[in-house]
Amino acid sequence: MNQAEFDVAVIGGGMVGATVACLLLREKFSVALIEAGEPPGFDESKPVGLRVSAVSPGSASVLDHAGAWRIVEGRRHCPYRAMHVEEAEDQEQAAIDFAAPEFGLERLGTIVENESVTEALWQVLEARKTAGDGLEIFRPARLEGFETSTEGARLSLESGPDISAKLIIGADGPRSPVRKLSGIDQETWHYGQKGIVTVIKTQQRNPGTAWQRFMEGGPLALLPLADGQSSIVWSRPQAEADRLLDLDDASFCRELELTSGSWLGEVESCGPRAAFELTMRLSERYVAGRAVLMGDAAHVVHPLAGQGVNLGFLDAAALVELISKLRDENRDWAGDAVLTPVLERYQRWRRSDVEVMARGIHGIRTLFEPPILAPVRRLGMRLVGKSWIARETFLRRAAGLHADAPSLARAGRS
Repeated sequence: MNQAEFDVAVIGGGMVGATVACLLLREKFSVALIEAGEPPGFDESKPVGLRVSAVSPGSASVLDHAGAWRIVEGRRHCPYRAMHVEEAEDQEQAAIDFAAPEFGLERLGTIVENESVTEALWQVLEARKTAGDGLEIFRPARLEGFETSTEGARLSLESGPDISAKLIIGADGPRSPVRKLSGIDQETWHYGQKGIVTVIKTQQRNPGTAWQRFMEGGPLALLPLADGQSSIVWSRPQAEADRLLDLDDASFCRELELTSGSWLGEVESCGPRAAFELTMRLSERYVAGRAVLMGDAAHVVHPLAGQGVNLGFLDAAALVELISKLRDENRDWAGDAVLTPVLERYQRWRRSDVEVMARGIHGIRTLFEPPILAPVRRLGMRLVGKSWIARETFLRRAAGLHADAPSLARAGRS
């Protein structure tokens, strides 16, 4: 095989792109991985990074099949077995609680640093490349354009050789060049909010609970870290977020302590702070010819349910499941007549799943804004909190273990 000819070209080597590349290599596809950034790094001697993710059990299973989860678990990480959701303004404290054992789970999720996951995946990729498993890495490299035909696609890089591939995967983030080159439009909602992130130390250790409080202007989430500290995501209107970012550390800690109702006692200190704009982006299509979108290239959701990267991991697992089965059943798996219906099935499958979650999150967020709806949402929270079926339905979907989840998510640890 010519070195520049591959089964699949993956654009983007972040968490989702690196995951789909690892899964494809596991299934014996040849892969060209094109990444514009610098090699990932993770240093456990440094403080916890600002960007963390709540990896669901289904996503952990996908990462395990990719070969990276054991590496992640060998570093600092924090499994959590309880989750508490409440409304700040409710005198009677309408709340919803989840406990992993109640639903037959070992954990509800695991808080991990994004850099740790990405670097672990790249360890697997480098090992695959060394072993001669059909991987070629183009880094740093940027996609300039691509052309497709009934036989495949040819990709042009800003520097380096042209690449031939039967399938292009765009896992290249919210500003995806693959999406733009494919002419795929997006619906975009700007919430007028920013999410403030930092790491805090409190008087009491976080007991391993993912805690969230809803209030006017946006929710506050405290996520447990391995050392007893908490990573926060605090959603505030943009002007308010900018004001909070400008406060000195002591003043910021006092406001955070008041907002959290001193859940863990005094907020003693905080690390560096940053903020990111909150939006929802839903692509009108995930497929255009031989180009397929996944992860943030296809969808961006509000962080209040912690589902962003988990949806991307399920995208990766779903696509690999479908094309692996196709190849096993048909030697000419990459022909238009055979491949196109399968890519359309991927699009229906993942768009449906993502939009259920994304619009559900959007609806919950909207419900907590108008004060006039307060009695309705409090009643709703109390009813859900008392219903095992309602909580189990929500939890199975958030955990990536629902009936329509990809088999790699539901298969458990390999």
